[in-house]
Amino acid sequence: MRNPLRLFTDHLYYVSKGLLFLCALIIILLFFPREGKFKYEYVKGKPWLHEDLIAPFDFSVLKTDEEYELQKERLLAKSRLYFTYQPEVTANQRVIVAQALIDFLMMSPSDTLSGKPIVEVYRKAIQIADTIFRHGIIQMVPELIALPSGQSIMIVKGNIATEAYPEHFFTVQSADAYIVKHLSGIDSAYRRKVRQALEMGLAHNIRFDKELTEKSQRQLLANLSRVKGLIQQGEKVISKGEVVDEEKFQVLESLRIETEKRLGTGHARFAVFIGQLILVSLAMLVLGLFLYFFRPHIFADNHQVGLILLIIISMVGLTSLVLSNKPLLLYAIPVCMVPLIARIFFDTRVALYVHIITIILIGFLVPNSFEFIFLQLISGLITIFSVANFHRRQQFVITAIYVFLAYSAVYFGLYLIQEGHFSGLKSFNFALFGGASALLLLSYPVVYVLEKAFGMLTDITLLEISDVNYKPLKELSSRAPGTFHHSIQVANLAEEVIHQIGGNPLLVRAGALYHDIGKMDMPMYFIENQYTGFNPHEELSPEESAEIILNHVRNGIEKARKYRLPEQIIDFIRTHHGTRRVEYFYRISQQMELESEVNEQAFTYPGPVPFSKETCVLMMADSVEAASRSLHQTDETHIETLVEQLIDSMMKAHQFDNSNITLKDISQAKKIFKQRLLHIYHLRIEYPT
Repeated sequence: MRNPLRLFTDHLYYVSKGLLFLCALIIILLFFPREGKFKYEYVKGKPWLHEDLIAPFDFSVLKTDEEYELQKERLLAKSRLYFTYQPEVTANQRVIVAQALIDFLMMSPSDTLSGKPIVEVYRKAIQIADTIFRHGIIQMVPELIALPSGQSIMIVKGNIATEAYPEHFFTVQSADAYIVKHLSGIDSAYRRKVRQALEMGLAHNIRFDKELTEKSQRQLLANLSRVKGLIQQGEKVISKGEVVDEEKFQVLESLRIETEKRLGTGHARFAVFIGQLILVSLAMLVLGLFLYFFRPHIFADNHQVGLILLIIISMVGLTSLVLSNKPLLLYAIPVCMVPLIARIFFDTRVALYVHIITIILIGFLVPNSFEFIFLQLISGLITIFSVANFHRRQQFVITAIYVFLAYSAVYFGLYLIQEGHFSGLKSFNFALFGGASALLLLSYPVVYVLEKAFGMLTDITLLEISDVNYKPLKELSSRAPGTFHHSIQVANLAEEVIHQIGGNPLLVRAGALYHDIGKMDMPMYFIENQYTGFNPHEELSPEESAEIILNHVRNGIEKARKYRLPEQIIDFIRTHHGTRRVEYFYRISQQMELESEVNEQAFTYPGPVPFSKETCVLMMADSVEAASRSLHQTDETHIETLVEQLIDSMMKAHQFDNSNITLKDISQAKKIFKQRLLHIYHLRIEYPT
């Protein structure tokens, strides 16, 4: 019997993929509620396309949200505001008024019982205060201000609530006006002081009781039913071909809610789980098969597969979380972030496929799944189209605008189909679409985090590091200007070739700009930087010169890591000379060592050889551009001969054996190199001296 451990290790490649998809399957299933799905699809305003629907059980017909809210508003409009009479405030404020009057009128407490003339002023003032407090000073709160004219309120005194009208009470302002009016009969010498004393006592003794008001409203709403009718078992719900009008739509919605609730209990719950397991497994299976057959390079890399699964899991999890807590915010979820991020990391087809799988899985969670999937599919396609050629950061903003317009247009169209009129469009939904579109801007930092976490490279990073003002390139241009100029020319050549034969132009351009970064330490030992006419190699042996030349690859790798350049860029530094020889110094050494054998290893680059179209094209462009500078005649014949010989020699040296470049690609690359070099070295008009 075969050893199980050996069987496991022999198939580790497929086992690792299976574990990735299995983990994703389990996590997604955890987000799914254990509720079944109503098996019929229907759209308001469209005919019922299924067979006659008979009620399988008794169920209540629910009110629409609009009906329920309208009835709720009517009930609340009939509810009363509760105010509490506070006798302690009256007592306290009366004491304050009496004391203020004594102080202002310069009386003693015993004077209030005497027959002095000033006592009459005191008693008149106390009488005004008592009248105001007896009527009551009501607290003016926003709820009372918004109360319709003629609407009564409830005044609670002790444990007894009585109905009253707000206009029967004083406000602070009307109480002050009452004071002014009734002080006219008092001697003018005391009038100002008495008014000040009375105003000091003005305070609300009838205060708004918010808690009691809300409790009363809750009791009213508790009696408000969400049900408006009953359909009995065996009763026809809708006939085939019958239009799903607003009334029928609400009946169907009620049946759907009750059906899904019943499917989430007892044995049905387990059956629902098995169904979800099958469907999610099929979704994961077709995703895996797509990658295996059509994107094998992605399928072979667990980091890339893991990233795709993480994108799907995150969006399904976010949707489940929102539906569990704030279902009204469903359309504020930035679902289009899935195709946007997938497109930035992968190609358009992968982005579309990942988006479709994601919205299908989310479709099992959301209500009105057809509308949701249609809306997100159209918006996702718009997202992919808008970043098909991603070259600038502002495309995030442009994409967000396009997505908002797509959301709005689809919603508008669906609303017209279902309602048949323009009125009733909810501005809240447009606000949700705006929020979802704005959240797409979070893709920029999310992409950065995912790049670092999964060790992948995007066009955003390539654009950043290809900027000639980026620190390492700035240093290269100042310390080795000849090498910098050579790198730019190589980048232009390689980018044009990749545009024609297929590949990642941004990647090859970035790789070309950094491929000779190792020459910065000893720039004068490389001929493109020897602008003084002095060649330091004249003082060295061929072996020493070759060692310096060979070391620029190792130094370049070290510098790239110091600057934290991505590994994909470092690959260009490693492979741009492959395993070829430093031919110039090797031949000099042969001439000097006529009788002894030359150590070829001392003149050979360590490699590895190129392993992709981009690295192969860089090797060709680097050699062709450098060699073209040594041509004495730059006519068509000499350039064609140079290009043919150089690239043929690379092929004979098996430099392209590990890459996916074809003979057709190489032939096309030769043609482009010849054309570009002819343009670079074209004849110019000789100006008169």
